[in-house]
Amino acid sequence: MQIQNTLTRKKDTLEGDKEKKINLFVWGPTVYDHSHIGHARTYVFFDSFVKYLRKNGYDVFYLQNITDIDDKIIARANENQISAKEIASTFLKEYYSDMELLKVNAVSRYAKATECIKEIIGQIERLLEKGIAYKKEDGIYYDISKFKDYGKLSKRTTQQAEDGTSRIDEGVEKKNKGDFCVWKFSNKEPKWTTPWKEGRPGWHIEDTAIAESFFGPQYDVHGGGRDLMFPHHEAEIALMEGISEKVPFVRYWMHTGFLTVNGEKMSKSLGNFVTIKDFIKKHSPRILRFFILKSHYRSPLDYEEKNINQCSVELRKIDQFISDIECACQENTKEEKEEIKTIIQETRQKMKAALEDDFNTPLAISELFTFINKINPEIKNLSSLDAKNITEFLKGIDSFLEFIFCCKEERLVCYQDKENISKEIERLTKEREKARKEKDFQKADEIRKKIADMGYCIEDTKDGFKIKKI
Repeated sequence: MQIQNTLTRKKDTLEGDKEKKINLFVWGPTVYDHSHIGHARTYVFFDSFVKYLRKNGYDVFYLQNITDIDDKIIARANENQISAKEIASTFLKEYYSDMELLKVNAVSRYAKATECIKEIIGQIERLLEKGIAYKKEDGIYYDISKFKDYGKLSKRTTQQAEDGTSRIDEGVEKKNKGDFCVWKFSNKEPKWTTPWKEGRPGWHIEDTAIAESFFGPQYDVHGGGRDLMFPHHEAEIALMEGISEKVPFVRYWMHTGFLTVNGEKMSKSLGNFVTIKDFIKKHSPRILRFFILKSHYRSPLDYEEKNINQCSVELRKIDQFISDIECACQENTKEEKEEIKTIIQETRQKMKAALEDDFNTPLAISELFTFINKINPEIKNLSSLDAKNITEFLKGIDSFLEFIFCCKEERLVCYQDKENISKEIERLTKEREKARKEKDFQKADEIRKKIADMGYCIEDTKDGFKIKKI
């Protein structure tokens, strides 16, 4: 598999060790508020990516951090007059709930920052011993002038690190404006005891301490949103390579593109801030997952209602196809078709080629719809074995896409009302139901075939049958 490596600025071959083991770390949420659809973009992508790797024989350990101590969490706690721990716990539960709805379940382990304070302190001690960090009145800072490769990920110089639009710590008498805090002195809760002064960790060092505790000083893949490239990911490289003197800290860096709303940056001040919960209330988790995977992960993604409506139309086409295939599964008299086998094999190869090229999900999804268009004219002539082969193929790709199949209640298919069908079909459906109750299944199947020849498909459910036009 080829992936675009932000560090090298080119497509590199993804390689694990001899056992195809890959250690992957993705930046997780800062749990002070509900997660938004920009977060969903990153987490849905990496969930699908990891599931695909595992399906293809890779042993992936997927680690995600949880920032449960941060100035934003403390500010929100003060606003609500409760503890920072309560705020973090509340929104962490909400995050897990959102991920469950989106079928984001590939993460091997979630690791909280507050569970790794010992490791954070250990890293800071090593930084001080090497003279890379220094102590000031309000905390301990990393001296970026001591790391000659600072800026190699974002292609910025140390002077450009003073970009005031990025998240850079303000401090008292820092040596360089771009220096960042690794430990903030404070005598207020939440705080931890250290060899220096009580306080809490800085943001950047959380990830390196967590990653090192699981993977050691070097590992395979680090992922996150493009907005984290500088200064956060740049700081991580400086921290770990400064401590260990082993290069590279991470072999492959993958960044998801920006998400906008109606062409504008999403923000609460603009009134266009869309949480995952907001989206799901209006649409569904399935539509959000499909919307995200329809776009290449590195491309900008714009949330507009017309784009979401188009997703609904396309999912309805998939649902209609699945329902028609299920009807075809009831047929068992026709012979298996070689051309169906060929279409499945060709589609499998084309989708694999797309996914092996920087996990190009939009191209793979395009191949899925081409497949549906090729099969649709043949549906009436499919054997039950053809239908089962198609179903198994779709289940295989849905093991990582996770939007093709859904429960029947979620399907975006408009069933015909029984009273709107012809009297002859209504008579046949009643006759079939009578045969089924009398356990005359041969007669029931014969009637089903008659109804199918008239252009309708019967779908049996626990609440009775539904009938729809093919």
